[in-house]
Order: sequence, then C-alpha cells, then structure tokens
Amino acid sequence: MSNFKFGIVVFLFIALIVWMSAYTVDEREMAIKFKLGEIVETVTEPGLHWKIPLINNIRKFDRRILTLDTPSERFLTSEKKNVIVDSFVKWRIVNPRDYYTSTQGDERRAVARIVSILNDDMKAQFGSKTIREVISGERSAIMKAVNENAGKKTRDLGIELVDVRIKKVELPEEVSNSVFLRMIKERATVAKAFRSAGEEKAKAIRANADRQRTEILAEAYRKSESIRGDGDARAARIYAEAYGKDKEFYAFTRSLKAYENSFKNSSDILVLNPDSEFFRFFKGADSATAK
Repeated sequence: MSNFKFGIVVFLFIALIVWMSAYTVDEREMAIKFKLGEIVETVTEPGLHWKIPLINNIRKFDRRILTLDTPSERFLTSEKKNVIVDSFVKWRIVNPRDYYTSTQGDERRAVARIVSILNDDMKAQFGSKTIREVISGERSAIMKAVNENAGKKTRDLGIELVDVRIKKVELPEEVSNSVFLRMIKERATVAKAFRSAGEEKAKAIRANADRQRTEILAEAYRKSESIRGDGDARAARIYAEAYGKDKEFYAFTRSLKAYENSFKNSSDILVLNPDSEFFRFFKGADSATAK
C-alpha cells in the first residue's frame, strides 16, 4: 500500500514538473523566454513549447493589429497658422525582443513612443504645407509620408506601422474666421470676373443683334419702298389708261373716292359753295354730263 502511495506521489510530482515545464502560445500571440531575467529566445510559432521550471519564465505579447486613436494635436503650417489634426494608427508588434528592450513590454510606453514619433513627423509634414493644401487635397500625400518616415523609426522598437490615417483637419476658431473671410473675398473676386466677362459678351451680343436689326429694317424698308414705287407706278399707269378710255367714268370714280374720304364720320362738316365742282355729281347725271 505504501508503494502505491509513493507511486501516486511520484506521478503527481512528474505531472507537476511537466505542467511547470510546458506552455502554449496562441496563434494570436508571440512570446519571449527569459533565463534568470535574460532573454534567451523569442517564440513566434503557435503551439506547445517547453521551458525549465524556476529557471525560465515566459512573457507573452499580442501579435494582432492594434488601433491607436491619437489625441487631437495642433500643428503649424508653412503660413504659421495652426491646424487641429485628429488621426489614428494601426500598429502591431513584429519583433518581441526589440519591443521588450525598448518598452519593457509596457503597451502604454509603446503608445507614448508611437505618438511622439508621429507628432514629430506630422509636424514636419504640416510645416511644409499651406492651409489650402492641407484642407483641399494633400492629406493622402501627408499620410503616406508619415507612414513611411515614422515606420522606419518604429521598426527599431519592434513595431510595424500598418497604416496612418488622418480623420479630420480643423482650423482653430480664430483662424477659421480669417480663412472664411479670405475665401469669401476670393469667391467674390472670381464671381465679379465672371460677371464682367458675361457683361462684355452680353454687350457684344446686343450690339450684333442691334446691327442685324438695323440691317434687316433697312433692307425691309428698301424692299417696301421699291414695291410701293412699283405699285404706285402701276396704279398711275392704270389710272392713266382708265382716264384715256373713259374720262367721265374716271372722274366719277375719283369723285366717289373723294366723297368716301370726306364723309367718313357723321360729325364731319364741309363749308363749300353748293355750286362748287366738288358737288357736281350730286346734281344728277344730266348736270354732270353737261359740265
């Protein structure tokens, strides 16, 4: 019975030794093996690994991509104007040994180092750009340059910068007012230039239209006068022919026309001698023929 107990004790002791000697590394982790406080191995392969109990100790680190939402910072542009930049960073540990050596494995220290490096590089990038470039279309170039420059520095820390993104670029209130006023002035200048160009074109169009109108009216007047002249000539010829054929009938029709024009309104009054030639056709056919 005592041998059985001894066997159980030995088994438990061996199991304890094995448990203390084995450790696992998840696929989402990396590990460093220490020997009495000194780094002896970095473990990047997931699975079951071994160590010497009481001699080796293990420190594990997250190998996944982490997100750092950096606090808003003020940077000066080339025009010595402040801009407020809000950004975030995607980063991960790629070299556990360098990461531990530079930060003692403390993520807060790592974040502080990353923020410091990013701020230095962003300061340089924004310092070489104008406010218009920063706001309008240079963000992608700034992010690319910061990612490349800062990425080289964080490599020494065992950290890879996967991506750097600028979420928002704002102007301080005192700068915003002056920028907006300048933009309004510039837009007003452009609008004035467009209006001036439009007025010049409108004047040219109106002048051309007036010239064409004058030419058309002149041509129409010339044609109308020509037609009227032809009509008057034909009428005179017709009257002359009619007068030559029957003088009395011609005189009669001309008198009727004169009567029609003279007595258009009931209020018309003519003061003439009754024996006037004008009334000769009112005295009867015999009187008219006699005369």
